[in-house]
Amino acid sequence: MTTVPPPPTHPLTAGARDAVIASRADWESAVLALSAEIHQHPELAFAEHRAAALVTGALRDAGFAARTGAFGLDTAVEATFGEGDITVAICAEYDALPGLGHACGHNIIAAAGVGAALALSRVADDLGIRVKLLGTPAEEHGGGKILMLEAGAWDDVDFSLMVHGGPGDDLHCADVRTQAVARFDVSFHGRPGHAGAPSPAGVNAANAATIGLVALGLLRQHLPDGVRANAFIAEGGEATNIIPSSTRVRAEVRADTLEAVQTAQRRILACFEGGATATGCSWSWEHAEPTYAEVVQNPVLARAWDRNLATLGRSSRPHAGSPGGSTDMGNVSQIVPSIHPLIAIEGCSSAPHTREFTDDAIGAAADAAVVDGALAMALTAVDVVARLRDGRTLVDTDTDEAERYHGR
Repeated sequence: MTTVPPPPTHPLTAGARDAVIASRADWESAVLALSAEIHQHPELAFAEHRAAALVTGALRDAGFAARTGAFGLDTAVEATFGEGDITVAICAEYDALPGLGHACGHNIIAAAGVGAALALSRVADDLGIRVKLLGTPAEEHGGGKILMLEAGAWDDVDFSLMVHGGPGDDLHCADVRTQAVARFDVSFHGRPGHAGAPSPAGVNAANAATIGLVALGLLRQHLPDGVRANAFIAEGGEATNIIPSSTRVRAEVRADTLEAVQTAQRRILACFEGGATATGCSWSWEHAEPTYAEVVQNPVLARAWDRNLATLGRSSRPHAGSPGGSTDMGNVSQIVPSIHPLIAIEGCSSAPHTREFTDDAIGAAADAAVVDGALAMALTAVDVVARLRDGRTLVDTDTDEAERYHGR
């Protein structure tokens, strides 16, 4: 494990850091109960009514101005505390996976976010900050954060934080990378006919989809490393004796960057265009949901996170692996200085999006991740506010600090 330098001392933060840590006794039990309640009652994208109400209620009871149905989404939450000139946004996710429940541990994310917001509310007046918790629905599918971003949820935010539970070890925040992903539907339209007799006038839309999928399979050999393309026929006909006049293919492409996704998507769409041309079908395509960009970890925030995780007794390590997974937090991070670190559920070796991880997302180790994640986010916010009060920015121009961190 790499030793991370301790947090810098600052006259503004000394008392605030102590107050954040001391606040744990006041909110820990309620926050862990929130995690358990959300885990016990999983809700899918844009239908997280119970979870959104629980998050809103917990913050309203603590003096936040809180509302559900924010930014045009029924299950989005906005809760604010304080009137300072620096606004810190904490994100809380709470959607589950079909058939698996909280197999990505969004109950941990939601509870840690609420805990961080409650901890920061204790020092908001002293620091002159405004704390803003954003409950963001539909991360798994639907891009709730992207819709909220477009509706102005982050327009008044100076920096944004969230934390995601995971298996294995704690990793350096800057080394946690995600992929961009685009999901889209391709539709083909032909003419029906009798499949049990000669049908020269029929135009088989299923054939167009089949040709497009075969072409996509052949294209995979020529896609760059790290690009992943998948597709299936979502609608392909209703009876074997009817030539299908319409079909729909659901496709997705992932890559390390949004630019690479868009380049690959153009090539994939050409495959489906070829299927339409070969069969005489008309075709069209549309986004199935907003396109997710890759996460940009702000280096100043990332280093502060690692330092504060270490003060809580956790040891993080570098990670040189390939990006994994996708999140709509990537789109936020492209606009607002942000971090999306992982925090280990200690002893967990199961892979996310499995039934085993659903079980690991609750219990003592998951609870420790909730509490440590909440405290690390709140302490990170305190340190970054002190930096901003000193007239420094979140642009990583401090070469000396960066080199000290990396041990060079």
